[in-house]
Amino acid sequence: MPTFHNDPEDFLPEALGGLIAAHPDAVWNEAGFISRRSPTNERVAVISGGGSGHEPLHAGFIGAGMLDAAVPGHMFTSPNAIQITEATRYANGGAGVVQVVKNYTGDVLNFRVSRQALTGEVETRQVLVDDDVATEDEDGPGRRGTGATILVEKICGAAAARGHSLERVTDMGNWVAHHSRSMAVALAPGHLPTAARPTFDLPEGEMEIGVGIHGERGTGRSEAGSAREMVEEMLDRILPSLELNTGEEVVCVVNGLGGTTLLELNLIFRELLEQLEGRKVKVMRSLVGNFVTAVNMSGVSITISRTTPELTELYDDPTEAPAWPKLGRPQSHAPARIRHEETLPEGEENNWLSGFLSRVQGAIDDLSELDRKAGDGDFGANMSAALGDLELPLRGSNAEVLEFLSQRFLIRAGGTSGAILGTIFRELAAAEDLAEGLSQALEAVTELGGAQVGDRTLVDALSPAAERAAEVGGGDVEKLLSSCFEAAAEGARGTAELDAKRGRAAYVGEAAKGVVDPGSIVIAWLFGGSGELSEFNA
Repeated sequence: MPTFHNDPEDFLPEALGGLIAAHPDAVWNEAGFISRRSPTNERVAVISGGGSGHEPLHAGFIGAGMLDAAVPGHMFTSPNAIQITEATRYANGGAGVVQVVKNYTGDVLNFRVSRQALTGEVETRQVLVDDDVATEDEDGPGRRGTGATILVEKICGAAAARGHSLERVTDMGNWVAHHSRSMAVALAPGHLPTAARPTFDLPEGEMEIGVGIHGERGTGRSEAGSAREMVEEMLDRILPSLELNTGEEVVCVVNGLGGTTLLELNLIFRELLEQLEGRKVKVMRSLVGNFVTAVNMSGVSITISRTTPELTELYDDPTEAPAWPKLGRPQSHAPARIRHEETLPEGEENNWLSGFLSRVQGAIDDLSELDRKAGDGDFGANMSAALGDLELPLRGSNAEVLEFLSQRFLIRAGGTSGAILGTIFRELAAAEDLAEGLSQALEAVTELGGAQVGDRTLVDALSPAAERAAEVGGGDVEKLLSSCFEAAAEGARGTAELDAKRGRAAYVGEAAKGVVDPGSIVIAWLFGGSGELSEFNA
């Protein structure tokens, strides 16, 4: 598990230094905390803190309208009481300080000691965040403080910025904390940037349920299912704990734990909206992204928090905290599908192009793996997008089916392969015969992408096929296709030893050597073959 670091002992100070350098309104105080550049004056201050490894929590939420200071501890370890005391003292502008504290034992104890140390000097209040339903067992330490922390920080910060009293800011923060619940799952553990081992072991294909933000394993484990099933399971735990009634208004957070892509988070968010709508819950505001992480765990948490018109206004109040997103009320959550008119050709079965389709459909995964070795790994996905849902056999004349396939590649596949293959099929559809079509297709794609024979692209299969078609002529179709396949397959095999100058393999250099170009294989399969990569020694 390689990571970027210098001396492991210096990792955290150097990382925090970089974070502060990139922050528009943060400065490091050598007493051990990060604060706004300008001290708080004549209003309530809001601070928070906890172990490092949860970024952008808490430092990313420093700024006007949110936090006045954040206190970082060691990785997944509470800051000490002296750090917290100094941060509280510094942030105080005369109206008192609200400390937002996550319900982890170390955090609770050290913040408590800091408040005791400041008795008679700084008026302080605590808002305890305890939202994690995975640890709700009455006999345990209680719910951990996790994803709802940022909601509490936003409400407290906005209320303080409006000039509310210390008691009012505290009450509002406590109300949000009390009316928030979260739960997290993970598909893979994380690991500390300076450690080689995962924070827990999780067999492939399983999901850890109820993980914490300190990298700890969950409270249960199951087979990894669909996003829909996962969201349903989480809501079945969150909503009863929140005792949410039909028609209530909420703010929801889909939070990545550091190793989950934004595309996955957005997919989960769409699923969450659909299920909440089905349960008659009104989502007034939402946040999707990485806010409270466990360094790099491949997981996600969902937070549901009751809201009121007053609180919704506070969520909308401006803040200069860089990690707080601009909020809006969720829009339609229908899948964003491209819709276009297309009509499948009809008529007699087209054996030639049905054979081509069958070969490609049967090798989608193999083509993806081949492209992963010698490119960016998306070739099989593009072939699936263009051809994967077509049913065999294809029907219609060659020209009709070729034009249909051209549109499929141009509209559905995307990427270089979509444009190139769409152009090839378009030229083939418009030609009088195969020889003319291949010649025109070769000229068109050469002009379009600039690739020449020897550049390690599908041109290395297309060009010899075009030459062979011109030699054989169009008398015997079976003989023509067989001859073109032989020429194209030989050209495709040769790509394994070429230096890539164009196409996806040009970006990986020597790593592509010994791997047959997948585009050249698809061109060869247009004319025949078994549909097995072994015929190319791939």
